Amino acid sequence: MATAKLPESVSPNKQVRVALYARVSTSNHGQDVSMQSRELELFTQARGWRLVDSYLDIGISGAKDRRPELDRLMTDAHRRKFDVVVVWKFDRFARSVSHLLRALEMFNALGVAFVSLSEQMDTTTPTGKMVFTVLGAVAELERSLIAERVRAGLRNARAKGKTLGRPRTVVDAVAIGELRSQGASWRAIAKRLGVGVGIVYRTAQERRDALVLSR
Repeated sequence: MATAKLPESVSPNKQVRVALYARVSTSNHGQDVSMQSRELELFTQARGWRLVDSYLDIGISGAKDRRPELDRLMTDAHRRKFDVVVVWKFDRFARSVSHLLRALEMFNALGVAFVSLSEQMDTTTPTGKMVFTVLGAVAELERSLIAERVRAGLRNARAKGKTLGRPRTVVDAVAIGELRSQGASWRAIAKRLGVGVGIVYRTAQERRDALVLSR
């Protein structure tokens, strides 16, 4: 890996502040998170950087949306508590390419560098910036493929005559008419029938239109 440069937000005379993130899940039988953190600490020392905090999620699956220590790291990033985030491997940090890219975009906006030891990625170097660009292209392709699959599914459903969207709520139009003739308000009728006011009003309007046409 090329020698990392200082993040632009850090003064050349100021020691770089580093945050380490490591995770082991319940599927990593017998694995100790200290194995990851030890390697990350040695890397930090070799760079001459200053470790300010370690964020360790233990027994947490990478597929989970909420991870206590990762959430704390993201909060501290917004508070500018460190200049560089160092992780053991992409899949220890992010649950998907798109998740990784969103995090890297956030770090970039905050002036925080990102280093993944196993993939030898460092966003403070030209090579690391290139990898970041490639990841962005992959994530965009992923989003486009998902959108196209959804559109293809909708076209196929329409071709088979399937009705798309939420099922329409059926309301007794006669009951609405009787309640209105008794002086009940639209809101009171909706509450009594257990539906929204808009549904009640639309049903009554459709009934009136049908009566007009039948004449």
